[in-house]
Amino acid sequence: MITDARTTLEHQQPCSTAYEQMLEKVRYEGAYPTRERAEEAVREVLAGLGRQLTGDERVDLARCLPLEAARVLTAQIPDTQPLTGRDFVKDLATRSGASLATTRWDIGSVFAAVTAHAGPHLITRILRRLPTGYALLFGQADLTPAA
Repeated sequence: MITDARTTLEHQQPCSTAYEQMLEKVRYEGAYPTRERAEEAVREVLAGLGRQLTGDERVDLARCLPLEAARVLTAQIPDTQPLTGRDFVKDLATRSGASLATTRWDIGSVFAAVTAHAGPHLITRILRRLPTGYALLFGQADLTPAA
């Protein structure tokens, strides 16, 4: 029988305390019934963010997150065409098979935990790097300059 050694190794290693705390924050914020459901949301949302975020902000965010979360974020190859916040929600909903409302809920829950790890300064830098529409997903006012 052939097995993937990486998968076996990952299941044997316990999660870090920081990652466990992150999952508990997401579970609490999202009112998820299980830790597994919270972890599913974390993985989906961070993978999606990893496809959107580039540059120093991506590196700095990965440094702030627990190792397990940083791996999910950085394992993604950034898309060549960044998505607006609205399209980001649609893309994650399509990939996960969830409704738009559930997907927005998941994003908000995970981004609350990301914000707690990253702090307001880095989140501001990230929002400047991303296309419009992400501020609301991070629970902030989406203030765009008047044209």
